[in-house]
Amino acid sequence: MAKEYDPRMHSAEHILNQTMVRMFGRGRSFSAHIEKKKSKCDYRFDRNLTPAETAELEKRINAVIAEDLPVSEEYLSRQEAGAAFNLEKLPEGAGERIRIIRIGEYDACPCRGEHVASTSEIEGVGITSTVYQEGVLRIRFRLRDRA
Repeated sequence: MAKEYDPRMHSAEHILNQTMVRMFGRGRSFSAHIEKKKSKCDYRFDRNLTPAETAELEKRINAVIAEDLPVSEEYLSRQEAGAAFNLEKLPEGAGERIRIIRIGEYDACPCRGEHVASTSEIEGVGITSTVYQEGVLRIRFRLRDRA
């Protein structure tokens, strides 16, 4: 059975990644497993997050979601995209036109996945746990239940 895919969760992952960059300056996740009910992202890190940092991370993610930012796409040549973005995670054969997903002025990165049209569609995210082991910080998160 194919995994269940939710554009809200995928868009939330982009916001989590950019928030981690802004809070800790460590870069985007090097590995992610995105599913409809729960997801996780792995970061190169030197420790676990404190409870206060975890709460602040979740607060900032949800503040971005509440801003109702537009989510848009554009296509750049591989050369233009390579000058502005890390293309290491692109699959082989990605081609010469690279799709960039923008979340308002908050985030932009190459991506093939489906996304919401506006961050308000995500509604909210809860961080369920953080775990640190051998140089990897894993953040597990889920979408808040729709009312």
